[in-house]
Amino acid sequence: MPPTNTITVRQATPDDAGELITVLVEAFLDGPVADWLIPDPAERRAVYFRYFKLIFHHGLQHGRVDTTTDRSAVAIWYTRNEAPPAGSTAMYYEVEQATGTYAPRFLLLDAMFETHHPRVPHDYLAYVAVDPRHQNHGVGTALLTSAHQRLDAANRAVYLEASNTRNRDLYLRLGYRQGPPMHLPTAGPTIWRMWRGQPNGGAPARFPADILPLRRQR
Repeated sequence: MPPTNTITVRQATPDDAGELITVLVEAFLDGPVADWLIPDPAERRAVYFRYFKLIFHHGLQHGRVDTTTDRSAVAIWYTRNEAPPAGSTAMYYEVEQATGTYAPRFLLLDAMFETHHPRVPHDYLAYVAVDPRHQNHGVGTALLTSAHQRLDAANRAVYLEASNTRNRDLYLRLGYRQGPPMHLPTAGPTIWRMWRGQPNGGAPARFPADILPLRRQR
C-alpha cells in the first residue's frame, strides 16, 4: 500500500501480534472508558493484555487489521452489512475468560455498541490505537486516511465510536458526522457515534435518524 504523509500503511499479519497487542494495551490503558471498565488501575494492564490479544487475533481472522511499517499504530476493521461479524457470538465466552470479574462491563459495553449499530451496509472501525510515544505526529491520521482512500474507492460508508472529545474532533476533521451519543450506565462516560457517508451516493453523509440499530442475532 502506498505511503500516506510519508507513513507507510500495510495489512498486519500474525507476526505483528506481539508489538501491536502492546500498542493496543498502552493506547487504551488510560481514559474514561478504561476507568469504567476496570476501576482498579493495578489490574488493568494484565486484563487488557488478555483482552486485546483476543481482539487482535479475532480481527485478523474475521476482519482486516492495518498497521504501519514501524508498528506504531494499528486499526481493526470489519465489513458490516446486516449482521455482526463472524465469530462474534462464540467470542463472548472468550471475553469472559479473558476479563474475569470485569467481564460483565466488557459484555455490557459490547451489547450497547451492537444495539446502537447502524443496520445499513458500512465498514466498522472497531479499534484504532497509536503507541503513546508516537501520538500527535500524524500517525493515526495517516492510518485512517489510507483506509478512507480504499473505502472511498469501494464507495463504502464508515461507522465508529469515539470515546473522548479529542478523538471525536479528529474524526470530525476527517469527514465524519456526529450521531446521537451513548451514555454508559453507573456514572459511565459518553460515547459518540460517528458516521462517514458513501462518497458516491447511497448511505447519506449525515448521520440520519433512519439509520436504526441492528437487531442482535440469537
